[in-house]
Amino acid sequence: MYYKIINRKKRIATLAADLLGYALWAPFNLLRTRRLDDGEIREILVIRTAYIGDVIMTMPVLKPLRERFPEAKITFLTSTAARDLLRKNPYVDFVLAYDAFWFYGGAKGFVGFLRELRKKRYDLVIEARADIRDIALLAYAARSRYRVSYDVAGGGFLLTHTVPFEAVKHKVEYHLDIVRYLGAEIDSVDWGLLPAKEEYAKADSLLGRGEGAIRVGIHPGGRKLLKSWAPERFAEVADRLIEEGADVFFSGSPEEKGLIEPIISRMRHKAENLAGKADLRTGAAIISRLDLFITNDSAPLHLASAMGTPTVAIFGPSKSNETGPYGNIHRVVEKDYRCRQTCDEDVCLYKNYKECMESISVEDVMKAATEVLEIARRAGYGVQA
Repeated sequence: MYYKIINRKKRIATLAADLLGYALWAPFNLLRTRRLDDGEIREILVIRTAYIGDVIMTMPVLKPLRERFPEAKITFLTSTAARDLLRKNPYVDFVLAYDAFWFYGGAKGFVGFLRELRKKRYDLVIEARADIRDIALLAYAARSRYRVSYDVAGGGFLLTHTVPFEAVKHKVEYHLDIVRYLGAEIDSVDWGLLPAKEEYAKADSLLGRGEGAIRVGIHPGGRKLLKSWAPERFAEVADRLIEEGADVFFSGSPEEKGLIEPIISRMRHKAENLAGKADLRTGAAIISRLDLFITNDSAPLHLASAMGTPTVAIFGPSKSNETGPYGNIHRVVEKDYRCRQTCDEDVCLYKNYKECMESISVEDVMKAATEVLEIARRAGYGVQA
């Protein structure tokens, strides 16, 4: 049995749960439906509750799913933080929000949410993360005829259909393989992320006209400390870019305003701090207006992919082949440390703490930025000569 679980304790716990589950559910699984009847698919539930970046990388499944089942209603279940990303998505009929306590803490309200979820009968439930908790507590708990996911993190005994896992690949492709398994054809990737006119207007207001030849956004924050590059190096990169004629804008959540202010204070030149001034959708609009976006492995990295913005992504313990930029002009700046492949991104066990990030220099990032800007200029991405 193959598990895509790095943490040893979680892997052992999942194995124990699976062994018990397969033993108890064996009689039921002998009778479960093997063939998916298209004519029965009228209500579809897609589940991706954590995290914002992963939700964004799941969104490309919606268009091919809509094309595969054109008469069905599609509901997307996600977290409250990610909910607005699905607003105005042309391939979704309903959006449900629940902050799963196994990811975000606090079980209060779960029973009430489950009661509401079960009021509707879903013909097909797709659990996109392949997490035993999501499968057991949401996908299986929902009233459904078919339940589809991978069996790489436990809970396969609760599924009616298991997607074959072929190899580690980018998460966008990992998700698209689910709808390919259901018979969908993928000709191109459409994220379905469509900021409104007023969100673009606010983005333009925040960015202003500026004086530089190009606009560069920098996102120095992230969900995990181990995945964050040194603040003083972001400051130096920003200064160097301004000296080369760019306007620089730092982005972040309201909580990251305090991270960005010290970065700007140590700079030689002026940069704008947009932290806390835009929600996710306006943030996507802002990113779409940039000539270059420089970021750690973070949710805004995937917003840049969705909006087609040229990107430089700085990677340390996380795996760029799974969560790096997708589809846009980009460069990934990373160093080859073998321990990265087995790092759980929470605790660094390397002899020199966080060396995979600390070994990335300002020159490394500047070289990547120069290359991306030149490629974008040649491709006519609006970068001025």
